[in-house]
Amino acid sequence: MNYDDVDLNAQARQLGQFLVEKKLKMATAESCTGGWVSKSITDLDGSSNWFECGLVTYSNQAKQDFLGVSAQTLLDHGAVSQPVVKEMALGLLDRCNADIGVSISGVAGPGGGSDDKPVGTVWIAWAKPGEVIEAVKFKFDGDREAVRRQAVSEALLGVQRLLEQTC
Repeated sequence: MNYDDVDLNAQARQLGQFLVEKKLKMATAESCTGGWVSKSITDLDGSSNWFECGLVTYSNQAKQDFLGVSAQTLLDHGAVSQPVVKEMALGLLDRCNADIGVSISGVAGPGGGSDDKPVGTVWIAWAKPGEVIEAVKFKFDGDREAVRRQAVSEALLGVQRLLEQTC
């Protein structure tokens, strides 16, 4: 599906209303989306009531330095993997005052893909402090922007869906 800024802002607005009602805050740890989830949130007036922080950790070193991702995990699995997004999400919540966090790492393209991780492969994890709720692998179609927009949408929708199930 093709998402535009109106779609992403509507998803963020709906999520924000839910978080405000529940008196919860969220945070993001982003790689391939480059802060786009955070941007979609902070485009909205009043988002400071429900958004704690967003970190863009594009390089492996930044993932280690700012989120505590293990160098061994990166070596064993690569940045675009379930173990890495799990560590990103948990590390994020260890470092901020949020009730739920989302992390994203992927291959947005047009280059950088491989046989086992083709362009469009994106891992997203959602966590509460000390507990990964879910980590999902997606295969998105389209160019770099389309892949990134789809990842932003899934990140936002996933926070909403998981909170509705657990709150």
